[in-house]
Amino acid sequence: MDSSASGSDHNRERTPMSRPGFGVKGNKISLCTNHFRVELADSAGYFFHYSVSIYNKDGRPAEGKGIGRTIMDKIREIYKFDLDGKDFAYDGEKSLFMWGALPRKELDFTVVLDKISLKSNGDNSSFNGSGSLTQGGGKRQKCVFQTRTFRVVMKYVGKYPFSVISDMLRGRHSEKVHEVIKVLDVVLRQHAAKKSCLIVKQSFYHDDPKNFTDIGKGVFGCKDMSLTTVLKPGPVLDFLVANQNVKNTSCIDWSKARRVLKNLKIKIFPSNRESRITGLSEYICKKQRFLLRNRGLKNDNQEVQVTVYDYFVKHKKMHLQYSGDFPCINIGKTKSKFYPIELCSLLPLQRYTKELSLPQRLMLIESSRQRPLEKMTMLTEARKTNKYATETMLQSCGVSIASTFTQVEGRVLAAPKLIVGRGEEVVPRAGCWNLNGKMLAEPMSVHSWAVVSFRSSFDPSMVCTYFAKSGEMMGISVKPPICIIEENKSYRQAPPAIRVEKILEQLDLKLKPLKAQSNKKKTLPDFILCLLPNKNSDIYGPWKRKTLIELGISNQCISSSKLDMQYFTSLLLKINAKLGGLHSRLAIEWNSPVLSKKPTIIFGMDVCHGSTGLHDFPSIASVVSSRCWPSMSHYRASVRSQSSKAEIIESLFKPMPGNGDKDEGMIRDGVSEGQFKQVLNVEFHQILEACKLLDSDWHPKFTIIIAQKRHHTKFFQSRQQHQNVPPGTVVDSKICHPHYYDFYMCPHAAYAGTARPIHYHVLLDEIGISSDELQELVHSLSYVYQKCTKAISIVTPIRYAHLAASKASQILTSEVFSNHTEAQAPELPKLHKEVCESMFFC
Repeated sequence: MDSSASGSDHNRERTPMSRPGFGVKGNKISLCTNHFRVELADSAGYFFHYSVSIYNKDGRPAEGKGIGRTIMDKIREIYKFDLDGKDFAYDGEKSLFMWGALPRKELDFTVVLDKISLKSNGDNSSFNGSGSLTQGGGKRQKCVFQTRTFRVVMKYVGKYPFSVISDMLRGRHSEKVHEVIKVLDVVLRQHAAKKSCLIVKQSFYHDDPKNFTDIGKGVFGCKDMSLTTVLKPGPVLDFLVANQNVKNTSCIDWSKARRVLKNLKIKIFPSNRESRITGLSEYICKKQRFLLRNRGLKNDNQEVQVTVYDYFVKHKKMHLQYSGDFPCINIGKTKSKFYPIELCSLLPLQRYTKELSLPQRLMLIESSRQRPLEKMTMLTEARKTNKYATETMLQSCGVSIASTFTQVEGRVLAAPKLIVGRGEEVVPRAGCWNLNGKMLAEPMSVHSWAVVSFRSSFDPSMVCTYFAKSGEMMGISVKPPICIIEENKSYRQAPPAIRVEKILEQLDLKLKPLKAQSNKKKTLPDFILCLLPNKNSDIYGPWKRKTLIELGISNQCISSSKLDMQYFTSLLLKINAKLGGLHSRLAIEWNSPVLSKKPTIIFGMDVCHGSTGLHDFPSIASVVSSRCWPSMSHYRASVRSQSSKAEIIESLFKPMPGNGDKDEGMIRDGVSEGQFKQVLNVEFHQILEACKLLDSDWHPKFTIIIAQKRHHTKFFQSRQQHQNVPPGTVVDSKICHPHYYDFYMCPHAAYAGTARPIHYHVLLDEIGISSDELQELVHSLSYVYQKCTKAISIVTPIRYAHLAASKASQILTSEVFSNHTEAQAPELPKLHKEVCESMFFC
């Protein structure tokens, strides 16, 4: 597209581009993948869509998690004739899909759900509606039925032709294809729900002991075809002991337990009743009283007060070993219903959504690692367990799913050549390269620097020795530090922000005599090495905020206890990049067929959301851009806060660097296929507005690529299934989109677990890059990451954008946002001018 075309089409709605062709470069390799072929026997029918409204007896909308599926299962069971004998797929909320139409466009059903409670051993006692226990005088076992009546209204919404899938495969794309795929997704989710799976977005988790790994504090890593965290099932007391990491039940903090247990699902013994915890009793079991109504006696209305403990021990004849001195579990919604805690057991597959501790995260990562052959075996077993051939909805529309892995042809691209110090050329092997005995491409000097230490019983001078030796080996001039400051012991119990202020005051006092001697205006050094007590130290946020935002000092934090030459060699790569240097650059930068023709900027974009559990924390959007064309290794970043959980960047309309005739490239992360049009019509529109603001006659050309990490595709070598695919593997056919422009790439060497490729989608290419050139460019951009000497799994601009966003998120503290709502995302404090153009995020 030329400049005039770009300007005239400025306001048109954009759609993702079609595939211009396939790549041919690289050595061919036979692969198999966890994609299973789907056969469509009947493509002439329609899926009919109906809305579902469920009401209580009083006309109010029915509430309660999972109640919809229970009610619809009842309809499936008792109203087959009214449904013409057809099965349906229900999404659990408002939508129902059926192969073929119902007899009428609107149907009205009445559903009665029965809940049965058993009376045992001559004691016909149960909780009544007022939250008290009732007692009868009968001697035999008896069933009491509690019923709830619902009204279900189903109304016709529309129909979707199944043929659109076949048409799409032939290259004729229709917007309705997304609706049909959504229906099939609902069918598969319902199939998983029937098997009592935990459903998390597009992942299903089975209750199989071999899928679980204990990662501590009452939490399991649940590994099926993907990974999530669930609560450890079993006795509630055992869970609390593990969750709070205490010696025994007498050490449990019940205020913490109250918060953790709320809304968890339990089974109550011996009745096996399942319910949800609404809270804990105010008093312990031996003191928590309720009114016991006596039935079958002379005075039928007589009520006496008894404790929960006495009721279960004396009336129910149950032996309670622990519960007497602990609060009771409350399952009542409007009125209390108490049970002794040792009779309650957590149900399996309850998702844990709170933030994990560092040891838990490390255990989870370790448990998730599966070598390729082990991963293939697990996927094969999961395919057998799912038994898709038994799903009646799939049978109705003639869909069958193959049982074998799909065979695909991949290509292995050659690693790009790198240039290090003195113009020496390095060729990576197996996705990595070695700098031993080599100088850095752009080594920086470390002259005016200082060391501050928050560690106790540690000699900071040892750090200086290693730092200087490693720098000498890599061609970095490291002079002795101008001072070493150790934290005053009296401040070690102070809040983190105070500790940071005090140690910087110590540093300032130490440097004042030096300032007077040298007649320099600047008091603080150019660089600070900061020794933190541990990796998750709460000093990190206040320290980074003070140095990067208020003072403008580049700095590096060290938290490792293992300090050796290898560690400092890796550390110096980060420091060198922060100070403006490079350890290597791509050899093709000056003769790249894509980048060397015209000045080009590469943008990487990402959005970082708040940690798990911080639901109102604003999201952080980050954009990094390459600098010093034609370099693909130097970047700077800009970060903004925006509405919580918003994935589309809201504030891209800012003036961009540069002027004149430029091409622009943009690589975007974290966007689903349903948001591709938003990227083109919202984010890209903002960028065009920024270009127009700079120069109304400037119409640069763009190539826009989306990188997706969150998918389940895996590749395995057909002949060497125990090995990962080699670095540089690319797949752009057979399992890729039949119409749009996408490909999978695995540029890195996976040393642990099974390699996960990145799925790239090219939405727009005004520059006109061939498939081979674009794939080689994306491959090369995984080799310019300055924090290590190996190819990374995703292109470097996106990794940098993620680091910048997460760094900004770490810097923030709760007090910054304490007075803001989700709709009022505040502006982030700006980086100091001395560091805003640096790679502070390395």
